[in-house]
Amino acid sequence: MHSQGFLKKGRIIFLLVTAGIFSLLILVQYSKLAFAPVENVDEQHFSVSRGSILDKNGKPLAVSTNFYNVGITPSSIPDSAEFVKLYAPVLKIDETRLISMISSSRNSQYILLKKKADQELYEQLKDITEKNGYYSAVRFDPVPGRIYPENNLASQVIGYMGVDGEGLSGIEKSRQQILSPAANPQAPLDIKGQNIFLTIDANLQFKLEKIARNALETTQASSLMLIAAEAKTGEILSYISLPAANLNEYPKASSEEKKDRPAMENYEPGSVFKIFSIASFFDSGAITEKDIFLCDGIFEKKTNSGEKIKITCLDHHGWITARDALKYSCNDALAQMAERIESEQFLARIRSFGFGSKTGIELPGETQGAVRNTSDRFWSARSKPTIAIGQEISVSALQMVQAASALANGGSPVQLTLIKKITTMEGVQTYTHIPQLKNQIIKDTTASYILSCMETVAKSGTGSRANLSDISIGVKTGTAQMADSQTVGYSKTDFISNCIAIFPVEDPEIILYIVIEKAKGETYAGRIVAPVIGEAASVIIDHLGISRGNAASLAHSGLIRIKPDSKINLDGTIPDLTGLPKRQLLQLLLNSSLNIKINGDGWVKSQNPPPGTPLEEGMEIELYLE
Repeated sequence: MHSQGFLKKGRIIFLLVTAGIFSLLILVQYSKLAFAPVENVDEQHFSVSRGSILDKNGKPLAVSTNFYNVGITPSSIPDSAEFVKLYAPVLKIDETRLISMISSSRNSQYILLKKKADQELYEQLKDITEKNGYYSAVRFDPVPGRIYPENNLASQVIGYMGVDGEGLSGIEKSRQQILSPAANPQAPLDIKGQNIFLTIDANLQFKLEKIARNALETTQASSLMLIAAEAKTGEILSYISLPAANLNEYPKASSEEKKDRPAMENYEPGSVFKIFSIASFFDSGAITEKDIFLCDGIFEKKTNSGEKIKITCLDHHGWITARDALKYSCNDALAQMAERIESEQFLARIRSFGFGSKTGIELPGETQGAVRNTSDRFWSARSKPTIAIGQEISVSALQMVQAASALANGGSPVQLTLIKKITTMEGVQTYTHIPQLKNQIIKDTTASYILSCMETVAKSGTGSRANLSDISIGVKTGTAQMADSQTVGYSKTDFISNCIAIFPVEDPEIILYIVIEKAKGETYAGRIVAPVIGEAASVIIDHLGISRGNAASLAHSGLIRIKPDSKINLDGTIPDLTGLPKRQLLQLLLNSSLNIKINGDGWVKSQNPPPGTPLEEGMEIELYLE
């Protein structure tokens, strides 16, 4: 009865009319879409070529290459056994394992078989795929790739590029937009990055890294930093942070190997800082060359508020001048000098050297260190004399080098840089580094006086083991206790041992700075770091051809003709590689079917296996260079 009442004639008519109107509307919309003109969709595919990173002489340090992720669709493989026989040997996958992967994943749309296959492997797999018609079963996804020919050489400077094409560290990260500009719909479809030439001299870097690694091993230290920079241009020739990561195996590297210490790490420098303290005292007129101070082994003072200050010295030096204070690294005399200058003026001068600010080097994550204020809750009557001897202040290695450049340039610091020039892929230069001297912060007479004091330190002071017999050098050493995170005080076992050098003193060309952290056994900088400075300085002098005392001179036109590199022919046997320069060996490094090991630098002196040996897949070829 109820249903008959509901289905009355009027309601049925209403429902039919509504359904008809709705159907008509759908038909109209469908007709519009069906007969409307088809719009052409212009798909734009952007191709971005990443620029290379090279040393100042054009030696490749980071080069782009093609890699491919190789995957399969199991359901599209008609005969698993045949497929496995074709692909397993080339992919170097166990046949049983590959069969199991396919059979257990028949319903999967995609299985990744090989990450980052190189161009040679890709060509082999592509050829097999085309010959056997496995187009729907095998998939090749291009991924951006990078080869680092020098492995861990200057690795923190060069940095690393991730699988997505983005730089993750170093120049690869900080200059991402130059190396690989972002795609722009209004720009040409093929986008080319630019090449960056570093100021690093790879050959010199190799020599100094050898010295640094030996020092690290000898002292059993946890880490080491070394920077060598041109005093007048600010161009960094060598930048070392050990331990260092092999860039070709970067994901496997430890955090310690990836850490860029010269830029990111801040620490108390200890007595090396005294050159900047005395420069501040001398330039302000607080002290003179002739002023003398009595060192009785301890500086003690009691303020009007009852605060006691006590700073010990390593010896009783008696009556000494500022020059002697640097020569013997006297804490007592430095504390007395600090009493002659107002705290605010002293801090302002320290900041003018660049401490407490980033240097602006072209690296990510740079620290600004820390310089205390008198309003700081940790400021005390002890702070000023303590800062004067290199404690209660934190600096970076880069800041120390830039501050030293003021001494080398008559009182004006120079901006540090790691980029020599930038060019397009066609070789057109778009940027060239021009040295940037900053405002003068101390008088040239002050800079000359501190340099002469540093020369005294090298001749007869704590830095005597860095002295060179045939060229003038100024140095200052420092040993400082490191902070203990457990006790919030100073460690009794961990020390920073560092030394800075400027040479030649009469016309500075090079600033050299070395830091050794947590050495075991001997930690005194004059004994473990000064000799490394002397050895490194001697290598730099010979490498750059800086004139030594009593050295013979030979005139040369300066014109050197270099023949273009010839192609290395791999015709089934190992060719004779002796006499080839290291840069020409890049051809071999790009060949993924060979395992090339290069020892040394320069030109190939010998090789193993010998020439004429039949080539085999995965063969190891070891080359010895001099």
